[in-house]
Amino acid sequence: MPKQHVILPFIAALLGVGFLSLMDAFMKSAALAAGAYSAALLRSTIATGLIAPVWLGTRPKWPEKHVLKLHALRGTVSGFMALSFFYAITKLPIAEAIAISFIAPLIALYLAAILLGESIQREAIIASVLGLIGTIIIISGRLGAANYDTETLKGLAAILFSALLYAYNFIVIRRQAQVSSPLEATTFHSGVAGLVLAVFAPWFFAVPEVHVLGDLAAAAILTLLGSFAITWAYARAETQALVPMEYSGFLWAALFGWLFFKETITLTTIAGTVLIVIGCWIAARQRPKVPQTEQTAL
Repeated sequence: MPKQHVILPFIAALLGVGFLSLMDAFMKSAALAAGAYSAALLRSTIATGLIAPVWLGTRPKWPEKHVLKLHALRGTVSGFMALSFFYAITKLPIAEAIAISFIAPLIALYLAAILLGESIQREAIIASVLGLIGTIIIISGRLGAANYDTETLKGLAAILFSALLYAYNFIVIRRQAQVSSPLEATTFHSGVAGLVLAVFAPWFFAVPEVHVLGDLAAAAILTLLGSFAITWAYARAETQALVPMEYSGFLWAALFGWLFFKETITLTTIAGTVLIVIGCWIAARQRPKVPQTEQTAL
């Protein structure tokens, strides 16, 4: 990758997280109105309806069997990951849910070493530690005042389950990005997730009111943009270098909270933000390296 283009995967990952964070705001509104399951299923269905014609319009070759397996794996994991996350944000504030989910990049950092053969470099560890410390600082005041009733505990359990799936999803994205175009991966990502969730429709689906469809359409478009940007980024940089970008999710949540709900930004948020940005900067300075096994696959 030319030197002037090294930063582009980090910009793409940052924007991808931003798109998905804004999507969370629309999905919380839809999930509260129609239920997490119905909202998640309809989001995937709308997204597939939007992106599939674009992919088919390029007259692509049908993916080979091993690529289809990756598509099926990512779509299945993503479907349940999204469902549990959307359920969680009906029980918890979005910013708190996103902050708790930051455990996922730390898990993914070491899964990448085990499953992808990536070497864990000192810069990546420092960046992740700084990001985690910044996140703890930001949420310390919020979670300390939380009322941990039964519904809150359900939300915490759901977000921890979602974070575990999210960590594994990082690894699948990295493998998928090496053998599939972003457009193809995004199409199957939404399509497979929708098909998997649709299995449970006879028991859990409820038709939402018309006004909810606007939120779902916006969420579907943002999902596609975020998925496309992140897949593009992971095809061009190592997992360990990109995962600190995930910490910007709380910054995006704080921004959208201020813009749409006039939420204030506290001193702890500012202090945590500084550490997160430093961590992202350290990761961005690290030149991506492609392991020998992936060079062969390419």
